[in-house]
Amino acid sequence: MNETITWSVLIGGLLGLGLYVLARALFPGERSPVSAVARVDALRARGFHPGEARGAAGALGTGEPHRPGRIDELRGRLGEWLSEVFLRRGWEMRSLRADLSLLGRDWEGFLAQKVLMAALGLVFGPFVYGAGFMLGLVNSPFVPLWLALVFAAVFFFLPDAEVRRDAAARRRDFRRVVAAYLDLVAMSLAGGRGLPEALKAAAEVSDGWALRRIRTALSDARITGLSQWQALGRLGDEVGVEELRDLANSLALVADDGAKVRASLGARAETMRSRELAEIEGTAGKKSQSMLIAQLLLCLGFLVFLIFPAGMRVFGF
Repeated sequence: MNETITWSVLIGGLLGLGLYVLARALFPGERSPVSAVARVDALRARGFHPGEARGAAGALGTGEPHRPGRIDELRGRLGEWLSEVFLRRGWEMRSLRADLSLLGRDWEGFLAQKVLMAALGLVFGPFVYGAGFMLGLVNSPFVPLWLALVFAAVFFFLPDAEVRRDAAARRRDFRRVVAAYLDLVAMSLAGGRGLPEALKAAAEVSDGWALRRIRTALSDARITGLSQWQALGRLGDEVGVEELRDLANSLALVADDGAKVRASLGARAETMRSRELAEIEGTAGKKSQSMLIAQLLLCLGFLVFLIFPAGMRVFGF
């Protein structure tokens, strides 16, 4: 009896604490100066999202207005509301935003996906309990609640893990393209072009997604009045590529000296290739070790397969 009361009080306290934290997050009271400044910065940095751009492009291509479905509309409203909550609280999540920008995904849709995945986890937990109950594995009345909370938490963070993984692979590809881009800029400078013309010409060599991002950043710089190296630095901040930020800083220092620019670009491209080569060698070493362990386990299993019948005969089984 006492144990049941203790569990009831504990569960009630945890639920109450969770509801209080949720209410404080969704309906904040007086805004602090730090959160107000963070909100202003986020609003200033927020512009058109890739999803909106794709919708606009589709509408221009078909000649008809973009008409999202009912589910997409509800998901969009949920994402906008969650984004406004993050703005009110001053939660910037810069690293995650950089990963989403690199993948071409919008922030509102990502937030809506996290909440929908958490809701799916709340349903999936009792489903797992039902399967275990039918098999006779569990029969406690508290298990469905804990399973629902655990699966909701796990499903809530699954999109983060997916975005981190895909963004890491895409960022590696972006760095490779940046190294080749620096070589192209250096060759254009050696051919007698100025730095702005060399940066633009090197970005027009290919139509890959990375060079398209660089080309778009350089084109936007002409409209906004920024220098092209400042635009590259902004792109580095947006997608989380430190090499672009370092490149922008170095170009700002030696932009008027063509020889120094060529030497700086060549050195940076060589450094990036050396770093990439070291990463490839490290990855290959890890895979070789994993293959060696797999081979050892296979040999061990084969030895057990050979020795087991003889051992059974020796011990008379």
